[in-house]
Amino acid sequence: MKKTLLATLAAGLVAVLAACGGGESATEKTLRVGTLSDAPPNIYVENGNYTGFDNELLKAIAAKQNLKLEFASTDFSSLLGQVANNQFDIGSSAIAQTDERKKNVDFSSPYNFEVMSIQTKDGSPITEEKGLSGKRVAVIQATVGDKWLTSTVPDAQAVRFPGYAPALAALKSGAVDAYILDQAIAETNVKESTDAKLKVVKSFTTDVPHGFAVKKGNAELLTKINEGLKQVIADGTWVKLHEKFLPTAPVPDQFKA
Repeated sequence: MKKTLLATLAAGLVAVLAACGGGESATEKTLRVGTLSDAPPNIYVENGNYTGFDNELLKAIAAKQNLKLEFASTDFSSLLGQVANNQFDIGSSAIAQTDERKKNVDFSSPYNFEVMSIQTKDGSPITEEKGLSGKRVAVIQATVGDKWLTSTVPDAQAVRFPGYAPALAALKSGAVDAYILDQAIAETNVKESTDAKLKVVKSFTTDVPHGFAVKKGNAELLTKINEGLKQVIADGTWVKLHEKFLPTAPVPDQFKA
């Protein structure tokens, strides 16, 4: 009888601990971060390390909040679904916070804003959005650029790619006439392209904020990221990283120390 009673009490205690969240907290476990390897200066791999403005900012936030991170590469088109189903704890990829995406994941406080560009090969006659009419235009699937193109130039032919590298390759090869993407990445493409001359035709600032994505309902992790973000803004780390990785982009007042 005593053994049975003890076993019952032990089982009940386990159930209570589980119900109270007896699992690892955000500070106890290593958090898996889904990111990209091919989109400098925001998110990329250099010498085997995941870096870029977004990833270095997340590392600084993690240091403030005693969070351990482990980065892994994925396609942008898969990233939010992988965050939603627990394959990744955090999504870091200059992710624009759209209403549609907020249905599937939660976002941190804004840490930057979307600045988009139209990119072409040097010598292209395209000078602004009207020139995209009837043209094949590369976009990263389900991004702000994708939405902008289909709403602004509906008769352009959107050619959707899962990531930045294949879209850039298509532009260089002439498979597409233009490419809509984040301004900072477009400018890096111009600087680093050795097999084709590229240019940024036009850039435009949006009011769409970037945020780190977490699984819906993960309030503990979201709070830590937001608190850490406040800390790296206050001590000037945000501005230092912005100057290093995005020197030509404007600094919104809310991110100045």
